[in-house]
Amino acid sequence: MFALFERRLKPTGTPSDPEPPAGLIAFYWHYARQAKGLFAALFAAGFAVALLDSLIPVFFGRIVTLITKSPPETLFATFWPLLLAMAAVLLVLRPAALTLQNVVANQAIAANVGNLIRWQSHWHVVRQSWAFFQNDFAGRIANRVMQTGPAIRESLVALLTAVWYILVYGTSALVLLAAAYRWLALPIALWFLGYLVMLRILVPRMRDRSKTMSEARSQLTGRIVDSYTNILTVKLFARPWQEDAYVREAVDDHTGKFYASLRLNTLLGLALSSLNAAMVTGTGALALLLWTHGKVSVGTVAMALPLAWQIVNISGWVAWQVTAIFENIGVVQEGMMTIARPITLTDRPQAKALVVTRGEIVFSDVRFHYGRTIPALDEIEGPRPRAVLEGFSLTVRPGEKIGLVGRSGAGKSTVVNLLLRFFDLTGGRILIDGQDIAAVTQESLRAQISVVTQDTSLLHRSIRDNIRYGRPEAGDAEVIAAARLAHADEFILDLVDWKDRCGYDAQVGERGVKLSGGQRQRIAIARVILRDAPILVLDEATSALDSEVEAAIQSSLGTLMAGKTVIAIAHRLSTIARMDRLVVLDRGRIVEQGTHDELLRHQGHYAALWQHQSGGFIDADDMQAAG
Repeated sequence: MFALFERRLKPTGTPSDPEPPAGLIAFYWHYARQAKGLFAALFAAGFAVALLDSLIPVFFGRIVTLITKSPPETLFATFWPLLLAMAAVLLVLRPAALTLQNVVANQAIAANVGNLIRWQSHWHVVRQSWAFFQNDFAGRIANRVMQTGPAIRESLVALLTAVWYILVYGTSALVLLAAAYRWLALPIALWFLGYLVMLRILVPRMRDRSKTMSEARSQLTGRIVDSYTNILTVKLFARPWQEDAYVREAVDDHTGKFYASLRLNTLLGLALSSLNAAMVTGTGALALLLWTHGKVSVGTVAMALPLAWQIVNISGWVAWQVTAIFENIGVVQEGMMTIARPITLTDRPQAKALVVTRGEIVFSDVRFHYGRTIPALDEIEGPRPRAVLEGFSLTVRPGEKIGLVGRSGAGKSTVVNLLLRFFDLTGGRILIDGQDIAAVTQESLRAQISVVTQDTSLLHRSIRDNIRYGRPEAGDAEVIAAARLAHADEFILDLVDWKDRCGYDAQVGERGVKLSGGQRQRIAIARVILRDAPILVLDEATSALDSEVEAAIQSSLGTLMAGKTVIAIAHRLSTIARMDRLVVLDRGRIVEQGTHDELLRHQGHYAALWQHQSGGFIDADDMQAAG
């Protein structure tokens, strides 16, 4: 039975409409409509439970009436059908309705809907632009994705069970008491009015404070994850006290906002207990007064008191459920700040897959400056570099290997980022084999370009999975061959992780922290060798390698570059001196280009750098001198 309900919804299917809307109601409906049948079943089950519960006090009253008016010897003989029907309601129908409600809520909705929202939120967020992630804490993004799903699910379930329950039960109580004697319903009617006023005053404030507290919790999570992610920097600079202060500030802020939220909870409890006491006392006093005047029977009194007391019992539960609804709405509103954001860097509607036959790259009058592509997050956004390309034109012939040279901020990395379409151009075009990269799909574009960066970050998975990430369908023999070409096999075979997994099965730790910088770089090179894309970008690809290892893999890089169009960036000029052509950039413009020997004879920027460079690294003062 459980499996039947658990299979009603598949959480991890590919979303047909992945972008959630920005409005709160529309955001809720975007996810709720995907399980509308389940929520309708929960609604119906909740109605049945509330209706059956409202009959219990009626049964009490009816039994008291039968006892007072019927002789004991004829009670069962005369009224056994009625008594049997009441027993059936209590023993069969009510447990069945409760079981149905619980199975729908727990087996069909709880895990499925919460994780469906998490999955689809992640599916949308992970497709945001690189700039999106540059402008926020990874921990805060993850926290919002993780919290929003359960918050939506819990608020909807509470709405369809607790709120619906009190409405059905309360309405039934009013009708039953009014039918017995109209004035007997007055205490409950007044209680309902007070209850609604109390919720109207307190709950919206709870929602707002919950949103504020949720933002503070995400900020706290972001700061803690930031400290853990950069733990090596914390250790190297001996700054645990500074991290203490950084996190303490967020903890204190969250604590203060938590206090404010809890104060309202306490006020709600006080107001509710006062209302309940007044309602029970009023109902009991009025029922007894009417009975003494012969207006109602003892059975009506026996029905009125349990009805009032049961309303008291469920009112506290419903009030906290309503509170939870609005607190969860606050969490959802905070999560929407990350999730309900349109993707700013999208494929064109008729975008086609890039087809690379030759590997020619043309930058045609490219203009670009870094702008704020997503709303600023004041507490974490630092100054953005204003690296600019103005009228940048460059043609890289098929199979040509060029090196980009220039001081930091000259625009070298910007050229690569634009080629990968991490940002859209301000003007101009970039063509690969005559195809505008803005008119092809981003996935197909990046599938044709292999990149090895200076700051290599590995996935927290096995060595095999990290290398195979370049080509998932590759076999083990191909993975090992790529590792050997990158001179990584020699250290991989000696690896043992914390769970005694060895060699290619060993886990590398978060971002590859279990490996040295040179080892991570060789894994990255192996990954690119395995991928074998027709265009290759080397961004300080050997910067983390010592001279002996770099010399050892130069031949491998030569094999890797054979037949490919290559763009290489390096501050160590000796590593790119053998390129077919060197392009010297300064302030986003090409100031020189030619072979290593041609540029040395020209006695310009590059010659000055070569002559003044110590140890093969570009120095900013060298560039100024060259100018």
